[in-house]
Amino acid sequence: MSDTESQVRVPEGFERLPSGLGYTDTLQPCYRRIRTSGVSFGLSVEAQHCNVMGICHGGVLSTLADIAAASGVNHAAGRDAGSPTINLSLDFVSAGKRGQWLQADVLQVSVKRRFGFASGLISGPDGVVVRFNGTFYLPDHEGTWKRPPPAASLLAGE
Repeated sequence: MSDTESQVRVPEGFERLPSGLGYTDTLQPCYRRIRTSGVSFGLSVEAQHCNVMGICHGGVLSTLADIAAASGVNHAAGRDAGSPTINLSLDFVSAGKRGQWLQADVLQVSVKRRFGFASGLISGPDGVVVRFNGTFYLPDHEGTWKRPPPAASLLAGE
């Protein structure tokens, strides 16, 4: 970890995500903040998040946007379960650089009977990095799992 990365301050109210969340672990260290008003996720861009140009990889930004948007929909719907992504669109506005704090804020959520819609921004110290919109399926059943999902204990707070 460089001196720049170690000096990034995690904003107040954010807590580190536990490990063991499958693909989400590729974002570690990753943080979330859940308030009545909405959901935010953030990370300090480190070497493992960067592409060969030394900027935050689009896949990392896409994953961060997907997790934030889905969590925003679930929070608004009062659900603890995951919601499969139907569509996710991103506009890459600028680069997130190594050592910067990037924060995904869900700004707008609409929940319908079977679908949830969310939009938001990933921002850094220099302004907007990504604008995102997502559509998520809200199943009325527990899915096709024949056993508890791999992360069920993490979602239940055990």
